[in-house]
Amino acid sequence: MADLDALDTAILRALQADARRTNRDVAAAVGVSPTTALDRTRSLRRRGVIRGARLEVDLAEIGRGVQALIAVRVRPPSRPTIEAFREWVSRLPEVIGVFVVSGAEDFLVHVAVRDNQALYAFVIDRLTQRSEVADVRTSVVYEHLRSGVVEPA
Repeated sequence: MADLDALDTAILRALQADARRTNRDVAAAVGVSPTTALDRTRSLRRRGVIRGARLEVDLAEIGRGVQALIAVRVRPPSRPTIEAFREWVSRLPEVIGVFVVSGAEDFLVHVAVRDNQALYAFVIDRLTQRSEVADVRTSVVYEHLRSGVVEPA
């Protein structure tokens, strides 16, 4: 775990609120000089705390208005089976997130598709056709809320 001080945390908070802010804006928001803000931001990147910046899109506006979480159990539950499935499923265009989990299931697959028919086709024609897939449970997402800022522990 990275050793973060109050300034690092403030910079993270400012950049999570808007990753497109200029360095001058970040410096003003956290009360330091632009040089200090830039040095600290570079340090956070170098240490792997900041791994990139992403563009958030409205899934409905790009034709993917239906989201679902699909719990998948694979058999046999071996490392090669789990790794092969993880690599395969994470490359599918419908998939926007893959969680390898413990418990009754091995994976939670987050998908965004055009409509319910596309969801059904994804589950029946793609997932259940894989020989290692033993069980699938699908939950449609009514609303997806995300925290804008994640504070260091």
